Amino acid sequence: MRVLVTGAAGFIGFHVVKRLIERGDTVVGFDIINDYYDVNLKYARLEECGIERGSIFLNTPTTGTKYPNYTFVQAKLEDNEYMQSLFEEKNFDRVVHLAAQAGVRYSLKNPKAYIDSNILGTMNILEMCRKFPVEHLVYASSSSVYGSNTQMPFSPSGPVDHPLSLYAASKKSNEMMAHVYSHLFGVPTTGLRFFTVYGPWGRPDMALFIFTKNIMENRPIQIFNNGDMERDFTFVDDIVSGIVAVLDSPPQPDESLQDEADPSQSSAPFRVYNIGNGNPVPLMDFVNEIEETLGKKAEKQFLPMQPGDVPRTWSDTSKLTKDVGYKPQVDVKEGIRRFLDWYREFYNSSEDS
Repeated sequence: MRVLVTGAAGFIGFHVVKRLIERGDTVVGFDIINDYYDVNLKYARLEECGIERGSIFLNTPTTGTKYPNYTFVQAKLEDNEYMQSLFEEKNFDRVVHLAAQAGVRYSLKNPKAYIDSNILGTMNILEMCRKFPVEHLVYASSSSVYGSNTQMPFSPSGPVDHPLSLYAASKKSNEMMAHVYSHLFGVPTTGLRFFTVYGPWGRPDMALFIFTKNIMENRPIQIFNNGDMERDFTFVDDIVSGIVAVLDSPPQPDESLQDEADPSQSSAPFRVYNIGNGNPVPLMDFVNEIEETLGKKAEKQFLPMQPGDVPRTWSDTSKLTKDVGYKPQVDVKEGIRRFLDWYREFYNSSEDS
């Protein structure tokens, strides 16, 4: 298949690209490479797929040295003119749209970035998939859409009417926009609500990365809500397996689906799923596992809940299991070990070079 992957220099996007090119798909990676976090990590991910830093120029596709079926382009989702020329030239079969301005806390400081990337950018993707019809658009939503919902586990059929951050609101908006395009224009769309993804090549603004860095550098770690938190930590390889399984199973129109109260399905070719581990872990157990694996205790600062955050997440993935056979394989102990192995190797080799 000819597949466009947006956010290809990002954490999940990098892993998706690698899985697709290694199975033989022809992949175009797309990313603006912004400086929300260390761009050196983004360039290192690209180099892992054979895209050399010096070969990257704005709006100019470059083919990788490692995989002849992989091309990367640095461009903006909001650049409608360039997006149109890319879709026209490449004739994509399917699209995995992962590019977004991430982060709940950052949305309190820079809300406009979320409108530009998550709303306008997704609008452009939807328009391109309408103008140049694709077999399936899979896009990233988030567990953040559940907001103040306290019905556990979170079900994709449950209410998502009270988001607690602009990031969450932008992701709920993406789901609603996708439904409009599925309903009016027949664009097959599937949204995936990610639950706390972690693993090698992860984002430096996420808990595992921050905790590991601070513990290794003898600096304190911040524990919010005084440690009374639970997260449905999901290893990135399990997430990628779910994304690829979904990509290969486009939703079909189903006139029998008349219950419009369920936001996860429709008579249109539209679906939304949770994609998580289905096994929430107390934050302090997560920290203890990091300490044990590192062989080093953390200095902890206990703080109140951060604005926009939620105390617990827990994914009901039964619909995804039923429809595509999704089944997470990696538990937290193994996942943390794999991350720490990568972290030590990557940052030791970075310092050596």
